[in-house]
Amino acid sequence: MDGMNELTIGFSASATKQEQLNELMEQIMGAYSVSDDEGPLTDAVEVFLKKQPHLTVRRHGDTLVASTDFGRERRVILAGHLDTVPVIDNFPPKWLQPGDPLIREDVAAGHGHERVIWGRGATDMKGSDAVMLYLAATLTDAKYDLTYVFYDHEEVAAEKNGLRKVVESHPDWITGDFAIIGETDCGIEGGCNGTMRFDVITHGVAAHSARAWMGKNAIHAAAEILNRLNAHENRAIEVDGLTYQEGLNATLISGGKGTNVIPDECRVHVNYRFAPDKSLAEAKALMIGADAGAKLGNGEHQATGGVFEGFGIEMKDESPSARPGLNSPLAQSLVSLVKERTGRDPLAKLGWTDVARFAILGIPAVNLGAGSPLLAHKQDEQLPETDLLLMADLLEDWLR
Repeated sequence: MDGMNELTIGFSASATKQEQLNELMEQIMGAYSVSDDEGPLTDAVEVFLKKQPHLTVRRHGDTLVASTDFGRERRVILAGHLDTVPVIDNFPPKWLQPGDPLIREDVAAGHGHERVIWGRGATDMKGSDAVMLYLAATLTDAKYDLTYVFYDHEEVAAEKNGLRKVVESHPDWITGDFAIIGETDCGIEGGCNGTMRFDVITHGVAAHSARAWMGKNAIHAAAEILNRLNAHENRAIEVDGLTYQEGLNATLISGGKGTNVIPDECRVHVNYRFAPDKSLAEAKALMIGADAGAKLGNGEHQATGGVFEGFGIEMKDESPSARPGLNSPLAQSLVSLVKERTGRDPLAKLGWTDVARFAILGIPAVNLGAGSPLLAHKQDEQLPETDLLLMADLLEDWLR
């Protein structure tokens, strides 16, 4: 694809809206921006934003915040992350013509006569980024003041998240009455599940495997951890009219020092996705007890209660949930417009997104973006071009 490797962002003023959106999409898709490598894309986006005379552009690390000052009574924040998960033979990107065998059947079913862009980041979330860049350049008559946030390190541990760092260092940059995170396929998903990751640890005594009775096998002891995981019933929980599915799963397991050594330690890495009916502290208590003392960075502590009572715990990552946030007038008007245009009612966001960060700030927020979340992180990640146009039309009409 011509121009895919050039980190220059812009579009032709004489082109149609669809063509302009496609140009922006090509350019940012062609920029390799796996987490830790967002810098060059951030640089190009910064140059583009600074060309817009109605925007004040600020930068912290590899996060950009661009704001209007129209003098409106209310402010809306539009936020999208620039990083992607690692590439799986899906970079550089390419346009697929109608009928191309690489177009997924579920994508072709609704978009059989249009081009599809294929490659890493198409749905998570460079499609939404392209739309937000288009709006940042063209939407000079909005009825709200606007703040655009393009941030780094969303796909990795929360401590590296660029939006988090800006909120902590420059909270005055991130103020508003409502926020939209560019997730989901042109429908609204409210709130999000919280997430935490931790190691559940067993300890043994090392010995030669020929004299196993001289030791104690930590891997064998981990069977009880797996038994508790298998016995746990993941629940669907309704919160403010939306249904969130919880999940408790082992995602990694490690142990042992050698093929003829009785292992003296085993770690089962667990991910708990919890509904927004509970706080982070309440969720942690369900897993390890309310007074276990395990926090990020403070090493191993014994679980005093919960699912993993009695085992060693080392916290690795944690992020709070967010309630749907659909009660504000701004949210309700957006829900009405999306329903009118697409026929879609709001759904619960099952994955974690930065709506939780806005919820902490007291800013109602929803997920609304271009591209199916079911294709996020997949090797055949792809986005039909009219999804860009639909998202742009929805947001333009609502913001005007």
